[in-house]
Amino acid sequence: MNINFRKAKTEDSKIIAEFVVKLTDEICEITKTQHFNIDVKNTQAQCESLLTQGFYSAILGFQDSTPIAVVTLAQTHALYAAGKVGLIQEFYVSPEYRSTGVGAKLVEQVRKHGLQNDWACIELCTPPLPEFKRVLDFYQKNGLTPVGGRKMRQSLKQ
Repeated sequence: MNINFRKAKTEDSKIIAEFVVKLTDEICEITKTQHFNIDVKNTQAQCESLLTQGFYSAILGFQDSTPIAVVTLAQTHALYAAGKVGLIQEFYVSPEYRSTGVGAKLVEQVRKHGLQNDWACIELCTPPLPEFKRVLDFYQKNGLTPVGGRKMRQSLKQ
């Protein structure tokens, strides 16, 4: 299977938004909890703004000309990492392409991007466990190591 990857442009914001909404809908459906409340239109506008300002980047995967995968990334800094940290914010592979190696290739694209940007490490938060144990296993198989804890959130917007 020949998959082509490229860095996303602002014109790709709608594709990214559609994938992110699918991802969050899937998480909510499987966990039977409304963790997110986003829609394509507003997510597209937010994505375009973040990409334009340079706060966010994304890599898209294509089978021929059909988008099939996305990873969104942000950069931060941490003393414990002694420098830059790449954060995988969203990672989505279309269901029909899962377990085909597309996800592993997308992780490799993140590694390349991180090396080009002098990141000390890559971090992410998995969706809720135990429902997404398979996702945890995928990331471990592809070189990421659990470092403990759980993602926590306090909304500052009502």
